[in-house]
Amino acid sequence: MEGIKKDHIYFASESVGEGHPDKLCDQVSDGILDACLKVDPNAKVAMETATKTGMIVLLGEVSVDKDKVNFEQVARQVCREVGFTSEDVGLDCDNCQVIVNVHAQDANIAAAVHESKDETDMGAGDQGLMFGYATDEWDKEILHPYSHVLANQLCEVMAIKRKNGEIPWLRPDCKSQVIVEYEKGANGIVKPIRVYNILISTQHSPEVDNETIQKTLIEEVINKVVPAEMLKDTKIVINPSGKFDVGGPAADAGLTGRKIIVDTYGGWCPHGGGAFSGKDQSKVDRSAAYYGRYVAKSIVANGLAHRCLIQVSYAIGLADPLSIHVDSYGTVKEGLTDDDLMRIVKNNFNFRPGNIIKELDLKRPIYQKSAAFGHFGRTDKDFTWEQPKMNLKLD
Repeated sequence: MEGIKKDHIYFASESVGEGHPDKLCDQVSDGILDACLKVDPNAKVAMETATKTGMIVLLGEVSVDKDKVNFEQVARQVCREVGFTSEDVGLDCDNCQVIVNVHAQDANIAAAVHESKDETDMGAGDQGLMFGYATDEWDKEILHPYSHVLANQLCEVMAIKRKNGEIPWLRPDCKSQVIVEYEKGANGIVKPIRVYNILISTQHSPEVDNETIQKTLIEEVINKVVPAEMLKDTKIVINPSGKFDVGGPAADAGLTGRKIIVDTYGGWCPHGGGAFSGKDQSKVDRSAAYYGRYVAKSIVANGLAHRCLIQVSYAIGLADPLSIHVDSYGTVKEGLTDDDLMRIVKNNFNFRPGNIIKELDLKRPIYQKSAAFGHFGRTDKDFTWEQPKMNLKLD
């Protein structure tokens, strides 16, 4: 690494486009979840999707009548929306093979979690641990790590310009990576001062040359996403492997749940290991992770800390979490301690799964659009976990 400073942090986050095979699978799984929730807001869904050349495989369990949801049709429509409309692009949504192996949810799991229970007493859908994180390092409203915000936005802007025809040679599959240089301040505070490196690998049509790709992506994507004052001696690398005209499922296999760091915080906080996509609101892998973000963001939005990490753990079938942990990385507001933050969390938030579903209104079919460009740091009003609770009380 050239030009590094010993007292600075250089942190990399990555993202992938909606046409990355793993991300395509996430969107198909969440598209099926949305379709089930439209039939029954209380639907229980656990969907996995796999893809490779000319094929999509749907695997899972649902509680809704399978005759009321056309799983194959949903999968084909999601692929069409992403842009996989021919084999030349990487997958033909209309003619690819779709294998459906979806069954009813296991009766023992259903009984342990939700059957014959008032929703407020609903148990966690599985054991596990989930994390939430927020930081005011850059934007005082989004409160998300800047390196990850930029990585997500690069992929999103490429998708927008591909679909509206501004950059017609772009194709759906792409990846980005952004390294931000941070200045370490007192008491755990970090401040981004420049973008050290940007890496983009994007699928493209065969006829476009590398010079056009690089010039266009710098002018029409990077310069539109990254503020000019952050582009100081930034090293930009575009398609380092050379041609990338074969992408999507034609190039690589995809599977739901393999981009969990892309989905969350770009590596800035730990991850419990559970994926989000294809899981209904009763699965705490998803709902409690959303709530952890909601709580962490509320702490930072209220000025109680500059950074905040929340960890929560559950046992299957039990409503109350086994543990809650709060860490401000030493950035807690002067006059308070992390113990005070824990008291604030316990006094203002309820981590029982039934409450999480009610408070965040998670029975709506909103999940397919969460499955690309990150579940956090978004401004979509349907993402209720991004709208912090204000005026938190210590006692």
